[in-house]
Amino acid sequence: MRGKLFGLVALVSLMGAGQAQIPAKAPPSRGAELAARFGALESVSQISLAPDARKLAYIGQSGEDQVIYIVDMVAWGQPKPIVKIDASTGHLSWCRWSSNTRLVCQARTIHDDVGVLLGFSRLLAVDSDGQHLIKLTKDTNSNSHGVLQDGGDVLDWDVADKPGQVLMTRDYIADDQIGSRVGSSETGLGIDLVDTATLKRGRYESPDRQAVDYISDGHGNVRIKATQGSNATGYASNKLNYYYRRTGSKNWQSLSTVGLTDQGSGGFSPVAVDPARNVVYGFDLEKDKTALFSIALDGSNKRELVLARSDVDIDQLVTIGRNNRVVGASYATERRTIEYFDPELKALSAALGKALPGKPNVDIIDASQDENKLLLLAWSDTNPGIFYLFDKTTNHVDELLPVREQLDNIPLATVKAVSYTAADGTAIPAYLTLPPGSTGKGLPAIVMPHGGPGARDEWGFDWLAQFFAARGYAVLQPNFRGSTGYGNAWYQQNGFKSWRVAIGDVNDAGRWLVSSGIAAPDKLGIVGWSYGGYAALQSSVLDPDLFKAIVAIAPVTDLDRLRQESMDYVNFPQVDAFIGRGPHIHDGSPAQNAERFKAPVLLFHGTLDQNVGVGESRLMESKLRGAGKQVTFIEFKGLDHQLQSPAARTQLLRDSDAFLRKAFGLPAD
Repeated sequence: MRGKLFGLVALVSLMGAGQAQIPAKAPPSRGAELAARFGALESVSQISLAPDARKLAYIGQSGEDQVIYIVDMVAWGQPKPIVKIDASTGHLSWCRWSSNTRLVCQARTIHDDVGVLLGFSRLLAVDSDGQHLIKLTKDTNSNSHGVLQDGGDVLDWDVADKPGQVLMTRDYIADDQIGSRVGSSETGLGIDLVDTATLKRGRYESPDRQAVDYISDGHGNVRIKATQGSNATGYASNKLNYYYRRTGSKNWQSLSTVGLTDQGSGGFSPVAVDPARNVVYGFDLEKDKTALFSIALDGSNKRELVLARSDVDIDQLVTIGRNNRVVGASYATERRTIEYFDPELKALSAALGKALPGKPNVDIIDASQDENKLLLLAWSDTNPGIFYLFDKTTNHVDELLPVREQLDNIPLATVKAVSYTAADGTAIPAYLTLPPGSTGKGLPAIVMPHGGPGARDEWGFDWLAQFFAARGYAVLQPNFRGSTGYGNAWYQQNGFKSWRVAIGDVNDAGRWLVSSGIAAPDKLGIVGWSYGGYAALQSSVLDPDLFKAIVAIAPVTDLDRLRQESMDYVNFPQVDAFIGRGPHIHDGSPAQNAERFKAPVLLFHGTLDQNVGVGESRLMESKLRGAGKQVTFIEFKGLDHQLQSPAARTQLLRDSDAFLRKAFGLPAD
């Protein structure tokens, strides 16, 4: 791996300005105003409750930059900005409390090393007043043999009842004391016990060259280890091996093996340990669907089926609090549902869902140390989310902060679960969003396939779909075959190997919009991001006459190029197997079939995209221009796959709307 060693503390400066400026809340009437509001990033992107529940910390925005805010939950004062992160140098993923007065945050950045994009992370700690900012990640010194990309993660926030001490993974990429310990060569992933205030650290788990992950029981005991070997060329192997420890033991015993190349190959994937039951929860196949199991950690390896469904996968484990206490599991049918194992939380969730305005879905985001105070997120299709604090001792709920303050007073569209019939008779589930107040007939319409391809759309708020609905478009989001969540048979071989089935379902979504009378035939477009961008482009390879305009954001355009992009990374064997080889490489690559396009194409891409290289869009533009087709390419310098920039997202929405309106013959505004 190539790269340069640097310190992420340089990304952070103490904040002296006030809160982010919020646009006026009068309902806008112009497309540019709507683009600015929907293009703005979340006013609260991540949030955490202090152990004693006397303070709240959240990550918000100030223009293009991120800000850490603190809320005094006793005085109920205005949020106080304590730290600002310059968008040009890094991005905060999360902040959590290591004690009642100390925060730990993870910062990430991407570095372009002679065409190879390398991701770096670092852990930082700061007091709740913004003072004593330090870097927790222990970087290698100048004598080190390698470059530290993985800055570590926090495994456990509650170690031996000592506030401020955390268990933190550490990548020993080379001996960082070569001057004093000649010949030492310990490398691999280990665990340190770190005091987040004093930086005092001690080795908790010796490094293992093949270790890639650990799982603690939430009380300072490391119970699970994952390893992944490598071949002679340095590429990672195609399987993960999991091991466990019995209570009080330091010896590792075999738990399971999971394949990494094929969907549904089976194998138990552990997620969380329940120390009270002495079991580990994880996911594995039950017939065709993913289900939740538990395995005893007492040496018997007794396995029990905890939750399964015949229609969809069980895909999320629900935990709460500083100890990551397992309380339930989640799955998505037409809407996402949480099955609580904890009777108290099950009753509470049902009651809150009925009592809060709009009867939203309610998620438990965080909890105080004693779990008497719960941080909740209430959300729905027409509600981007509102945070609440619930006090179990008084049964009182306080409203805290909206997720997207910029969208206050803007009417949002309801999202309806629908089903349409594909060409072979298969019923395809989808979500339909119609403009507020519309008749639902003869509208300009958009098919919006999701990314992934290993993903699925769900009911709820979607800023992209809601923007287009606010501009008068009907939006259909299909969970085509190739989507996850519906079992192995639905997933097929994945959306690249089985592209004809997946893209056929996407095109049939457009035909259904027309045949049902929702879409005007001459005003049908397709918009997609990542794999969705690939699907938007590849739709024209199957049927060039169906869509009248194509918008592709960060799309895959050439399958062989996608394979080549991964050759400098250790996961190349997994990417290579996922893409596969054969005729579908040419036939399933939009850039290799540019001559078939008839509709105009609009492309967007960030130059620091590690998921799909910007070269994919550059190639697509070149191929379309060479074939004499209409194409516009907008490149965002210094942005990654998610385009985490209010300015970039605003431009994306504004230009996409103008592009579609021109193609459909609609008024410019």
